[in-house]
Amino acid sequence: MTTTMSDVIWRPSGKYLNCRINDFMKTHGISDVKDLIKKSGDDTEWFWQSALDYVGFDWLTPYEKLQDQSKGFAWTKWFIGGETNIITNCMDYHLGKTGKEHPNRPRVGKDHKAIIWETEEGDPVVWTYGELDEKSSKVASALKKLGVNAGDAVGIYMPMVPEVVAVLFGCLKIGAVAVPVFSGFGGQALQARMIDAEAKVLFTADGGLRRGKKIAVKPDADEAAAGAPTLKNVIVLDRYGMSSNWKEGRDLKWSEVVDKAEPIAETVKLPAEHPSMYLYTSGTTGKPKGTVHTHAGALASISRELGFAFDCNKDDIFFWFTDIGWMMGPWEMIGVTFWGGTMVIAEGAPNFPEPDRVWKMVERHKVTTLGISPTAIRVLRAHGDEWVDKHPMSTLRLLGSTGEPWDLDSYMWFFQKVGKTNCPVINISGGTELVGCLIQPLPNMPLKPCSLGGPGLGMDIDVVDEEGNSIRNGIGHLVCKKPSPSMTKGFLKDPDRYIETYFSRFPNIWYHGDWAKVDEDGSWFLFGRSDDTIKIAGKRLGPGEVESILVEHADVAEAAAIGVPHAVKGEGLVCFAVLLPGKSGSSQLEKDLKDLIGSKLGHPLKPEAVHFVNALPKTRSGKIVRGTIRKKYLGEDVGDLASVDNKDALDFIPVAAAKA
Repeated sequence: MTTTMSDVIWRPSGKYLNCRINDFMKTHGISDVKDLIKKSGDDTEWFWQSALDYVGFDWLTPYEKLQDQSKGFAWTKWFIGGETNIITNCMDYHLGKTGKEHPNRPRVGKDHKAIIWETEEGDPVVWTYGELDEKSSKVASALKKLGVNAGDAVGIYMPMVPEVVAVLFGCLKIGAVAVPVFSGFGGQALQARMIDAEAKVLFTADGGLRRGKKIAVKPDADEAAAGAPTLKNVIVLDRYGMSSNWKEGRDLKWSEVVDKAEPIAETVKLPAEHPSMYLYTSGTTGKPKGTVHTHAGALASISRELGFAFDCNKDDIFFWFTDIGWMMGPWEMIGVTFWGGTMVIAEGAPNFPEPDRVWKMVERHKVTTLGISPTAIRVLRAHGDEWVDKHPMSTLRLLGSTGEPWDLDSYMWFFQKVGKTNCPVINISGGTELVGCLIQPLPNMPLKPCSLGGPGLGMDIDVVDEEGNSIRNGIGHLVCKKPSPSMTKGFLKDPDRYIETYFSRFPNIWYHGDWAKVDEDGSWFLFGRSDDTIKIAGKRLGPGEVESILVEHADVAEAAAIGVPHAVKGEGLVCFAVLLPGKSGSSQLEKDLKDLIGSKLGHPLKPEAVHFVNALPKTRSGKIVRGTIRKKYLGEDVGDLASVDNKDALDFIPVAAAKA
């Protein structure tokens, strides 16, 4: 029997009914998870107060008022009068440096594993909580000696190595604002972010490892530093002894300034609204947007998600295949240590040196939670079932995903082949501007394929039509009707753009820019970005709908759909398909795929063309850059490619005029 998106494939039982969220519900006399979600959205103040009390959020000075909306939804302030620090909660608490232990959050002590790190070459490295504390305290000390104070920005442009966690935590410890940037970005992209953030110090490395090759990182850091006037020092982690230009007085060796530093014991007490991180969005169109996240706000949302949606505990081995430059990197680092778990971080590609690298890591380290993007799963699936079937991965308890909508076949492969049908898929969606989720499943609720469960706890989320009216069982705009603690405090130095982006479409409502649907049973689904919408003969079409149909075909691994000018229809549909190994494109396959889409969506929506390509250009987080594909196809300037991880994939995209 064929599984459909209307079928319930996960019904919680046993240990999934003994999770933290069930205990929270019992504490408040709530027996049904849907009632909890509704109550938390109707009364968000009740939820945030109750949740932070329950999880043992450590306030150095208790807040006097939960929130202040006197300047409107867009500029809501949270936890008025309160003081805290992310490090107080994530490191100091577990090492016994703060007050009493909370009954719902056991301390783990200095010898508990904090980080397990692997490169593509294997040979894991382990840091304990005590070691991470010492190393991050040395980073804090080095920064203080260089004149970095609370509120100063510090860039992080490093491969995914354990030291990157120490840098993030060292910044947070002294109140410096961390600015993580993907180490695959070029010098110009890094420079733009360092200038915008007015960074004083930049952490980098001589090189990183990707698909077995040592890749120089320092030269791009040099290019960025040369044009960033506030950047006074570049601290370089020497990994491979790779030579680079060295600017005396500016460039400093990690081994000299960090390893030899005397650790700082004190964690700075900060106002709740003190900035913790500037996280930049991709910037594929125009100037990158710097989102501003606070210590209390970011931690409130992250601790909620890791605690309730992912049920993270001190015995969990939590592995999200991510990077420090994607919000999921800081999200994992902060959230896992808040709950005293162990994080796994990996450098390199998920399918190198062999296609089962991820599955081997899950077994080797006894991973209990595995998070990965749908695109990465499509890539791994394309290598064949034999690579995953030989790994039982019996320690897995939860699967996680985010970054983009799922197609049914890939989701079911993840659920059946990776999770062996024993694990719920906690499919979450939010964004860099939230450092958290708008919608997310909970482990104690039934789930349908590709579903995102329901609204995030403490979030007043809705799906609305073009006039802003709530709709059900139809595709509409995903919105948030009340503020939450982790929403960005505007865009750095660009408040007007912030208002235009999120609050100009519907008055006093956060417009997120995603297509979503709530079905007749109350399950929530996503259908891609509304700004990618294709309008064919007056009918609006989300590219995700088309792409999901294409990957249903037995020969197709992944796909992208774009709209292009059409003399009659206004826009026509053009598709790009990556085929599975051993399959080849042909005029017959193109016809079959066109007919498949026509049969599912209607004849008028059949594509004008289906192009077979070797790869699709994507961001580091796995999102297909449809706008860039469209520009290349139409022969336009593709613009800033800083966010594109595999720029060479653009070479496979044909130019329409050339074909004609």
